[in-house]
Amino acid sequence: MSSSNHNTFSLRSVLEKEKLNGYNFLEWYRNLRIVLRQEKRDYVLEKVLPEKYRSNAPQSEKNAWDKHSNDVVDVTCLMLATMNSDLQKQYENVAS
Repeated sequence: MSSSNHNTFSLRSVLEKEKLNGYNFLEWYRNLRIVLRQEKRDYVLEKVLPEKYRSNAPQSEKNAWDKHSNDVVDVTCLMLATMNSDLQKQYENVAS
């Protein structure tokens, strides 16, 4: 396992230990931001995914949109995985 993967796993374990339960939002959110910052995905919480690119858009624009879209999915799944089951059911159809 590479050092980067090990660090990510270690930080994610913080979120897994203290799942969001409805009463610990501030602590959970602070830990979430730390993990996302380490993974360079914290922008997903603040930048809205723009409309999908036009077919004639430059490849760099397409790549940027695809990365952002994939990061949204990853962050959404991480957020859901670190909630208790009642909150997961409530938010499973909501994007980050």
